[in-house]
Amino acid sequence: MSLSHDLLFKTLADPTRRAIFERLCRGGEQTVGALTACAGVSQPAVSKHLGLLREAGLVRDRQQGRQTHYSAQLSALAPLIDWTSEMTGFWESRFDDLENLLKRMDQ
Repeated sequence: MSLSHDLLFKTLADPTRRAIFERLCRGGEQTVGALTACAGVSQPAVSKHLGLLREAGLVRDRQQGRQTHYSAQLSALAPLIDWTSEMTGFWESRFDDLENLLKRMDQ
């Protein structure tokens, strides 16, 4: 697994961070204040989570006056989508092999 995979998994492993990312995916661009209102943690904590999401390439920020707006960068999930597709193929192959073995044992 590559470093980008490791960083994405590590970043999304935290439930609060994952919830913030999901909220941006579903609701579009939002300010720190809007995200804090629904996060169940303090504004500094939300800002820290957003910083880690930004470092992983999962969110982008945009300044407008005194407010920072954040948006999800869905393209950053591409390595995880590729990895899950690879793992799906691996396990499907394993299950097919097991099914064939069980059929041969049954005969």
